[in-house]
Amino acid sequence: MLVAVVPAHDEEHTLPESLAALRVQDPSPDRVVVVADACTDATAAVAAALGADVVETTGNTGRKAGALNQVLDALLPGLADDDLVLVTDADSALAPGFLAAATARLREDPGTGAVGGVFTGRPGGGLVGALQRNEYARYAREVARRGGAARVLTGTATLFRASVLREVAAARGGALPGRPGAVYDPGALTEDDEITLAVRTLGHRTASPRACVVVTEVMTTWRDLWEQRLRWQRGALDDLRAYGLTRVTAPYALRQAAMYVGILAVALFLLATAVFAAHGELGPPRGPWLVVTAVLVVERVVTVRRRGWRAVLLAAPVVVEFGYDLFQQAVFLRAAADLLARRAPGWHHPVARIPVGA
Repeated sequence: MLVAVVPAHDEEHTLPESLAALRVQDPSPDRVVVVADACTDATAAVAAALGADVVETTGNTGRKAGALNQVLDALLPGLADDDLVLVTDADSALAPGFLAAATARLREDPGTGAVGGVFTGRPGGGLVGALQRNEYARYAREVARRGGAARVLTGTATLFRASVLREVAAARGGALPGRPGAVYDPGALTEDDEITLAVRTLGHRTASPRACVVVTEVMTTWRDLWEQRLRWQRGALDDLRAYGLTRVTAPYALRQAAMYVGILAVALFLLATAVFAAHGELGPPRGPWLVVTAVLVVERVVTVRRRGWRAVLLAAPVVVEFGYDLFQQAVFLRAAADLLARRAPGWHHPVARIPVGA
């Protein structure tokens, strides 16, 4: 049996596309449960009209994780160990073939506990949307180069073994942080990052096959993007702190450390550039620096070429995407500062959204 669980908060406009994408999967879910969490629109009515079972949360204070727990607490006892649970966002749509590839991976590899999607951005959003789509294209390329190994089981769409979710719930409060008996940790800001650490800590592999594509929403304003990425990064740091340094978290911690060292290196580069400019010694790259610049341009172009000429034109000048990188580095620094200052993290819902089909 395959059950799809779709958490939704005010998603009346995106939900039809998400549910339609589930119906055309082969295999398609035997049951679809939409979790309407504190909705102020017609999400529940739309879901019911489209044939989904609807569960409206009551007294949820645990954000998305809490909403999922309310459904999974009731759902899991009735599932067999070889049943599957798909958790997919209401603002995301599975590409055809997603569930075929995901179920095949779980069937062929008993050591894989969950299969996550490789996400791409929905069209629209102007420059900020285009930059995210280029970023996601590079992420997909990176996952493919790792043979489909998933560092994070994306919250946009992940297929779990029911037995693994039960194992996670049983380990909470002991081998895993969180409330005993809960599948998701409601204290985690990024529930997908945290559940990945949980699954891997219990000895299961995580995968993202190339064919498991999911189309998801992009942020359409710089403010919304800032808030989203701040939550992602703060959540990742909080999760590492909650789990401590283990064989599973060590590679994640090293990547975080390397990233912050890289931010320092970029700051020193910008400082050196400013000093040279102030002394009138800044000119076009020559000699070895010309080679370095050429390699950088080629790398930026090659890694997005499959997205088409618009993506290539955005990447080729380098400076536009470099500005995007600086924006994200500022987010990472803010997240670290908030963590050190023990500022309480927040949860942000996008202000501006792209109409489905636009």
